[in-house]
Amino acid sequence: MSPIPLSWVEAFLYAEARALDDRDWDTWLAFYAPDASFWMPAWDDNDKLVENPQAEISLIYYAKRSGLEDRVFRIKTERSSASTPEPRTSHNISNVEILARSDSKIDLRFNWLTLSYRYKIVDTYFGVSFYTLAITGERPLIKAKKVILKNDYIHHVVDVYHI
Repeated sequence: MSPIPLSWVEAFLYAEARALDDRDWDTWLAFYAPDASFWMPAWDDNDKLVENPQAEISLIYYAKRSGLEDRVFRIKTERSSASTPEPRTSHNISNVEILARSDSKIDLRFNWLTLSYRYKIVDTYFGVSFYTLAITGERPLIKAKKVILKNDYIHHVVDVYHI
């Protein structure tokens, strides 16, 4: 197993964030494997995160990339009133850690802060994300993305570009 430097992982995360900030949806989708899961669990009444996206309420859950593709289609074709007009965002990433690695994957975690501007209002979203990256192909792909939104009392619909 050859070591993958933290700077390589950070560059990957920055590139994904840039695609969101630039609203470059096709580039953003290309970061995800076809079977990638994307999950943002909700907090329950006891201030605990839900543990099963199949049986409990989640803020966002897509079992495969096709769910993300559908979401992007609705954003791009203005079939999403929650995304029209599209907000301007700035994603900021910090505290990147490689939690585990093997010849085929890397598990990582990082903190993030996103500023979003729409209708002359700035909203702030922040949290922590956990990724599993598949590193067996030509380029790394996100196999699993779990996003913990820490400020879940929000004033607007939260979407994939906010996190």
